[in-house]
Amino acid sequence: MNTENLLIKKTDFEKISHLVSQNNSDLAALLDEELQRASIVEDGELPVDVASMNSTISFVDLDAKKEQTVTLVYPHEASLEENKVSILAPIGAALIGLRVGQSIKWPLPNGKNRNLQVTAVNS
Repeated sequence: MNTENLLIKKTDFEKISHLVSQNNSDLAALLDEELQRASIVEDGELPVDVASMNSTISFVDLDAKKEQTVTLVYPHEASLEENKVSILAPIGAALIGLRVGQSIKWPLPNGKNRNLQVTAVNS
């Protein structure tokens, strides 16, 4: 789990909270915990270096030393071919609200953890 401050846009918070309330998975519970400790900001006040919905996020897996770039989307927009990752996927849930330079240790369904660090965000 993340120990650094998260920032989330108000509309993203509302939509993601609704999705989480409709889903009773372990991942949804973890995402809900992240949402509850996040600082909510008005949509126009989110800094440009914060991962939010529909932003393209580059990150490095600190254990595998592998960099990836994904676009964070809602579940109905997810597409592996287009590197569009759902907010309800482990990677999506881990990245929301992180700033460039921040990292997170996030549990995966297989019981392992991934240590991810955000390297770039494009809105």
